[in-house]
Amino acid sequence: MTGLSSAIRTPDQKLRVFISSTLRELAPERKSARVAVERLHLAPVMFELGARPHPPRDLYRAYLEQSNIFVGIYGDRYGWVAPTESVSGLEDEFNLSGALPKLIYIRETDGEREPRLNELLDRIRTDDTASFKYFSDADALTGLLEADLAILLAERFTAGTAAAPPDQDAPADEALSTFPSPVTELIGRSREVAGLKRTLARESVRLVTVTGPGGMGKTRLAIDVGEDLAPEYPDGVYFVDLAPVQDPANVATAIAQTLGVRNTGDGPVEDKLVMALRNRRVLLVLDNFEQVLPAGAVVARLLAALPSLNVLVTSRALLRVNGEHNFELGPLAQPHPNGDDRAGAVHLAAARRSPAVTLFVERSRAVRPDFELTGENVEAVVRICVALDGVPLALELAAARIRLLSPDLMLARLDRRLPLLSGGMTDLPARQQTLRRTIEWSTQLLGDEERQLLAQLGVFVGGFTLEAVESVCSADDDADTDVLSMLGVLVDSSLVRQEERPRQTYFTMLATVREYALEQLEASGSLDALRRAHAEYYVGVAAAADRLLDGEQQGEWMSRLVDDRENLRACERFYLDKGEWESATAFAWSLYLYWWIGGHLGEVRGWMDEVLAADAELSPAARARALYFTGAIRFWQDPVEGITQTLTESAELFAQEGLPRAQALTLVSVALAALEHGNAEEAESVLETSLHLFRSAGDRWGEAMALVSLGLAAVLQQKLTRALNRFEESLAFTLRQKDQLGATIALHHCGWAHLFLGDVPAATVEFEDALVRSRDVGHNEGVAYGLEALTAIAAQTGDVVRAGRLFGAALSLREQTGLFNAPSISFHRAWVGPLQGGAQGAEFAKGEAEGRRLNVRAAVSYALPPAKGGAVDLFEERLSVSKDTE
Repeated sequence: MTGLSSAIRTPDQKLRVFISSTLRELAPERKSARVAVERLHLAPVMFELGARPHPPRDLYRAYLEQSNIFVGIYGDRYGWVAPTESVSGLEDEFNLSGALPKLIYIRETDGEREPRLNELLDRIRTDDTASFKYFSDADALTGLLEADLAILLAERFTAGTAAAPPDQDAPADEALSTFPSPVTELIGRSREVAGLKRTLARESVRLVTVTGPGGMGKTRLAIDVGEDLAPEYPDGVYFVDLAPVQDPANVATAIAQTLGVRNTGDGPVEDKLVMALRNRRVLLVLDNFEQVLPAGAVVARLLAALPSLNVLVTSRALLRVNGEHNFELGPLAQPHPNGDDRAGAVHLAAARRSPAVTLFVERSRAVRPDFELTGENVEAVVRICVALDGVPLALELAAARIRLLSPDLMLARLDRRLPLLSGGMTDLPARQQTLRRTIEWSTQLLGDEERQLLAQLGVFVGGFTLEAVESVCSADDDADTDVLSMLGVLVDSSLVRQEERPRQTYFTMLATVREYALEQLEASGSLDALRRAHAEYYVGVAAAADRLLDGEQQGEWMSRLVDDRENLRACERFYLDKGEWESATAFAWSLYLYWWIGGHLGEVRGWMDEVLAADAELSPAARARALYFTGAIRFWQDPVEGITQTLTESAELFAQEGLPRAQALTLVSVALAALEHGNAEEAESVLETSLHLFRSAGDRWGEAMALVSLGLAAVLQQKLTRALNRFEESLAFTLRQKDQLGATIALHHCGWAHLFLGDVPAATVEFEDALVRSRDVGHNEGVAYGLEALTAIAAQTGDVVRAGRLFGAALSLREQTGLFNAPSISFHRAWVGPLQGGAQGAEFAKGEAEGRRLNVRAAVSYALPPAKGGAVDLFEERLSVSKDTE
């Protein structure tokens, strides 16, 4: 292949994934592919992201030369053939992909593909180096590509490395995926990076706290070190942003959330973390710990319980716990005058070697590409760096103004402003005051409206959308206010940061800037009013989600709520702090499906315990909601006397208030509690009432859930045909509603009914389909149930090793995500028990140990046949590779 490989660089220097497709026809699919690649912390190599100006043919050829994986996405069109070429660019890209691993995706179509594209696809299908699948739409492509890339990295690349034995080739699913993706290079910190890595490498060091004032670059240093150390931690390096966490009691929940451990309320979160991290070599990076310092005890307990865990903390203050090692981060080095007669004169060469100057120049070029350090401006630049004490964030804020102010003008303004500003607390360290004064200097260059908006943005916790800003920060309904333009000014000034999420643009603020904004908001006397406006906006978001979470927009709304989760928590916290119990319980209730699917019911239970403990007069509806959340979870693992009475009281209160849907949902929990205690007939009677209420309210989702529960009651009574009818009726409802999660649950139960009836082929198909759906919607609980169901199928067909592997993978998933398995519906145990205690127990145990080493994606791939996105037999492939390298 020829091209300009030495002249044209791909957008990133990470592992590169070249994406080939027609541009306009498949624009949504290209966007989805980019999202999938970036979620795995890889670099998408795409024509539209590329260098200019270069001939298109040279560009994509150069990109291919620098890529590691080829992804081809094909629709109906073959693409344009240039006058001097015999094939289109689309076919040329495939021809030039050579020996690269190839993942091919073909969009299903109702029309006709162009003939030459059909010829190309026929050739691709016979290419034994290419894997191809069909997909329905852009959203489906995202899930397929993300899963396939993960499997490819885990299986093909690691299997090709002789140093990776079979029991070490299953990296954690989300290793490094929780890390922010910096868009700029870390400058001037090579010595600190090396020093911090040396400290963490010492066997006796398991907790390191990087300390220093705000804006010093602690987070950025931790990100780079964490990424560099990833090979040393085969089970993952995880980044936990604690900036939105204000209550030390929520630190364990924040860590669990990052690790994918669900706080379902069936046990202490800290215990679940210990279970999830047991025997795993993991590095936790806990960022912005200063506002939750009492939670240092949580970190100490985790380290004591988990010998393989290491923790890297960033904080303005030490945690003050045993075993802590301090790594103090100072400012960037600045140049000094060269000692000649000119006051402050600096050699240009010396300035260019200064990290502080280098950072200022690089950040200045981001807003003014032609900016250069010259003999004419070097003294002003150096003096700016000195005035800002070499504090990285202060330098970035100043550099953002270089488009409007020359270095000389900037220096004059800084010299005049910095000594006079007093926007920060006087008891802060000197360099912290420098940063705060720089933030205030930056705001002085804004217009009044931009300054006001910046202060108002302090009310948001975590990220926020333009829609949220327009609603919360434009309470005066001023039609002339252009929030988008003002937000753009704040982004250009580096006071607000912009990031692209899969479905929309989000904005964030650094913790130090948000602190400043909140101070201004509080000083203006408008903080409480803005918090109420903030809460009312997210009440509206929750109301919209309540209407749409059980239908075809389920995935879209779950993704949006995950992005908004810190603001949702802040909304609930506002109403709790105000003692507005009606609003607090109504808000929690409206997001019931989100809390359940997302694994947050334990946190909600804590809020509702707070409501009930307030000893305040509650409305019947508020009390009913609080009782439901405190009782509906506990019976699974804590069947103490009184829980059924609690749920029954909740149902009666809902009935009293004329809320049939809420009453029906509560009765489902009453019935499940009865099932758990072996009272199937009593449960069936309660569920019939629940089903009637759901139907009378027109609640299709509730009706489907009640039918599944009735099917369970029938199974436990050995009424298998009735059970199958109930499950199939539920499946029909969920498919009509396009409720993916509901359909998954119904399909899974249909599989069990067929298996109990002796129809193994039908059961296998339904279990596999349910597992595929669980994988595609990211529902780990459904994945665990699917793996367990296929364990029973393998046992039924006599494949003991496969049964062991699937069982081990399911156990590992439950332990690592905190998923509880209710005994009454753990049907697979009837097949597992005899294998564990029988003549083939050792064989089963060996398979179980192998299965425990699989991450989620690899386990699902192993469980499914190739036609449904599974691997042929990854264990046999691994074993053959291992033998070849011995």
